[in-house]
Amino acid sequence: MKFPRLLVLGVLLGAVAGYVVTGGTAEKSDLATPLQAATVAAASVVDGARLLDDVRTLAADEFGGRRTGTAGSQKAQAFLQRRFEALGLKPFGAAHAQPFAFTANKTAYPSAVNYVGYIAGSALPQRFIVVSAHYDHLGDKGGKLHPGADDNASGVAAMLAIAQWFKAHPPRHTIVFAAFDGEEQGLQGARAFLAALPFPKAQLALNLNLDMVSRNERNEIFVAGTRYNPSLIPLVAEAAARSTVGVKLGHDLPQQKGTTDDWTHSSDHGPFHQAGVPFLYFGVEDHADYHGPGDTFARIEPAFFTSVANLLVDVAATLDANLK
Repeated sequence: MKFPRLLVLGVLLGAVAGYVVTGGTAEKSDLATPLQAATVAAASVVDGARLLDDVRTLAADEFGGRRTGTAGSQKAQAFLQRRFEALGLKPFGAAHAQPFAFTANKTAYPSAVNYVGYIAGSALPQRFIVVSAHYDHLGDKGGKLHPGADDNASGVAAMLAIAQWFKAHPPRHTIVFAAFDGEEQGLQGARAFLAALPFPKAQLALNLNLDMVSRNERNEIFVAGTRYNPSLIPLVAEAAARSTVGVKLGHDLPQQKGTTDDWTHSSDHGPFHQAGVPFLYFGVEDHADYHGPGDTFARIEPAFFTSVANLLVDVAATLDANLK
């Protein structure tokens, strides 16, 4: 994640008999048709051991903090290739790897690589939902390793857990899984992906972006993006009602000094929003180790992280069941 964010409380999210509770008031959902039942049960569906192992691997010292263009980044790419192949994700074209180059802060990055694969939809194969998470981090900064366990090995692991679930439960839409590079240098991977979409943009229904999802002492996570597309609120509420994690709307209002801040462009969902694509962004508020050397696997909260991953699988399945 690129931009610092203020620690604030957002709006509690709930759902009661077709209504959405926001800030203590009930508003009729503007979803045109009743929710279709998602196929995710309230019980745990995520392989917690696999989830944690994926974060442990990406945040290991040998990956060097995964800075774009480094040997550690190449190790992360090899890991992603193995995991995409094991999950049976199909590439667009000949390979999952999508190389690109960019310049940021007068530094050239000639060897950035996105990893992209998909599971074909059974009912709406020409409608696409992109589930994204950036795998790059800061690398060695000031002589100290920044492992980036929460930011954003956690998002990548959750994305892979969603892919694992959809592999066993074929989706209605085509679900694209995108591990982006160059997020820390200005959301470059998402920009490159959108600049060379492998399908018409009109067929892109939504971006579900995951960035920092494994640590929060209050057992809560925020979702941004519903301000722009309120019809998504009941879909999120449907999954939130089945979760043990507190899910809050917020951080997508125009910045008001001293009250809130806006995450609309804080991670890879930003370029999707700029392109007119609806998005949901899940992430925790910043903790003391944000962009610091203390963002290690040892400080991941396994119970919270597993619960969040289950929530995210449920959200993805609910979106797939209800979006047109």
